[in-house]
Amino acid sequence: MKIYLTAIAKAKPEFTSEIKTALERMVVETKKEKACIQYDLHQGIDDANTFVFYEIWEDQAGLDLHNNQPYIQEFVAMAAAKLQEPPTIIKMTKVEDEL
Repeated sequence: MKIYLTAIAKAKPEFTSEIKTALERMVVETKKEKACIQYDLHQGIDDANTFVFYEIWEDQAGLDLHNNQPYIQEFVAMAAAKLQEPPTIIKMTKVEDEL
């Protein structure tokens, strides 16, 4: 079953540039992963400190493998000090797939 995921990260203003660079690196590396169908990064227009990922994964196993990649673990390690709050992660299924 495909996993549709939205992740929201809010950088502390003094770390916005550093967070953006780390997230951009994650995009480059993640798109190489076999289970990754889509991995798009967005930055807020009204609040440049807010970043949103929209992701589609082949299955939970592929997402689990992604979450254990070194570049993801590096981001997790830096996030506590450089984000305003823990990231919000929303996992979903696509309703149309169930019809």
